[in-house]
Amino acid sequence: MSLAATQPNHPHRIDLFLVYNRDRNKSDGESTLRFNNENLMIDLHTHSLLSDGALLPSELVRRAYAIGYKAIGIADHADISNIDFIVPRIVKASRILTSSKIKVVPGIELTHVPPKDFPSLIKYARANGIKLVIVHGETIVEPVIPGTNACALECDIDILAHPGLITLRDAKVAVRREICLELTAKTGHSLTNGHVARVAREAKAKLILNTDAHGPKDLITRDTAMSIILGSGLTEAQAHAVFKNSSQLLKKF
Repeated sequence: MSLAATQPNHPHRIDLFLVYNRDRNKSDGESTLRFNNENLMIDLHTHSLLSDGALLPSELVRRAYAIGYKAIGIADHADISNIDFIVPRIVKASRILTSSKIKVVPGIELTHVPPKDFPSLIKYARANGIKLVIVHGETIVEPVIPGTNACALECDIDILAHPGLITLRDAKVAVRREICLELTAKTGHSLTNGHVARVAREAKAKLILNTDAHGPKDLITRDTAMSIILGSGLTEAQAHAVFKNSSQLLKKF
């Protein structure tokens, strides 16, 4: 079976696979031009089978590249029970899989963790090579511990994922702490994208768009990402600012 036949249907599938096949034989200089292409996707919140995802990191990265990604964050679910297991494996995989064609950022998502444990787990992750720290925010479709958003925003994190009915006060803390708030493509979590976008605009907080992908069908093109952002109530100009925020955050890594 061809690689193209395994991909989900989307309007730019043929063009993207032509780009992929063409780029395999490019020099590093030409691949760098591809990496600098602002029309390609940055998605900093995905999961592999190191937690509850469906794919090995290598296949996750390959599939992401094939549909038009230039950067991906592998941020598997972590708590006190598994952080020592997944961190070295995510760090190693990200280092090996990063190339001039796609950047792979090693991350974790602290998920349903008691907020009092955030500082110690974040310290451990950072000390052992994790670049990207995400906290699983107070989505309305899961029983996340109340106060998770507020506590997470006072810690050394990069993204507060799907923060649900985030308050204006917490969004202003995100501004002060230079933490990005997430709009998401994930079913269920995305129900409050409109609220998150409205509160972030009022607070002047930075928004980014991620997929929270757990399988190949969750990966999206940049065009789809644009549609999701517009669907949250933002204008096209504001949507481009969201993409710019992802680019700026990527430079940190």
